[in-house]
Amino acid sequence: MPLYLFLLIGSVVVPALFSIFFIDFIKKWKAFTVSTLVVAVVFLIWDAVFTKHGVWGFNLVYCLGIDIVKMPIEEWLFFVIIPFCSLFTHFAFFYKFPKVKLKKDTAIVFTLLLMIVCFVLMLTNYRRAYTFVNYSFLLITLALGLLYAKPLLQRFYISFLIICIPFFLVNGALTGMFTEHPVVWYDDLENLGVRIITIPVEDIGYAFTMLFGNLMVFDRIKNRI
Repeated sequence: MPLYLFLLIGSVVVPALFSIFFIDFIKKWKAFTVSTLVVAVVFLIWDAVFTKHGVWGFNLVYCLGIDIVKMPIEEWLFFVIIPFCSLFTHFAFFYKFPKVKLKKDTAIVFTLLLMIVCFVLMLTNYRRAYTFVNYSFLLITLALGLLYAKPLLQRFYISFLIICIPFFLVNGALTGMFTEHPVVWYDDLENLGVRIITIPVEDIGYAFTMLFGNLMVFDRIKNRI
């Protein structure tokens, strides 16, 4: 059963319909496509290297069986569908509540604290591939946000809490929350070994980096193409 594909289709149906009929997000499809491709290239390279070295892998029983660079096609679709759903959620929330955001000083202090935590985790876990690379990317993303996109951080910290709800459901399903075996497995020697039910704690930083990275690129180019 191609569970991975079903999860992706289920994730995208509602945002796709609402983006067409209720929100102007679909009008920015060119900017979304470019931002998604830019970020996806980075993550797919990361993904391919980690898959090759067994940091994580895929249970092909739950996939269509179509592989590209030894990764199931569903994994490639993940980097298009999940950013679309997440950015839709972000813009839908602020379409409804345009004035909601963190205070600038609060966002700055929170970001600096997160950067310190990332740096400490990198230093103390440099031999754990997923932990080290994940928090390195998160540190860079937070630094870029602090330097060039403070208004986006003020809003994204709030919308990310909402995005985490469906993200955890999908990611939980992928990591074995509802099945005997996970769709995506991890070598716990390469991460902290700390799980939120079945989800490695690093996945939170992974999601933030991927989605906020998309948002930053999208925001830079949305009025240019």
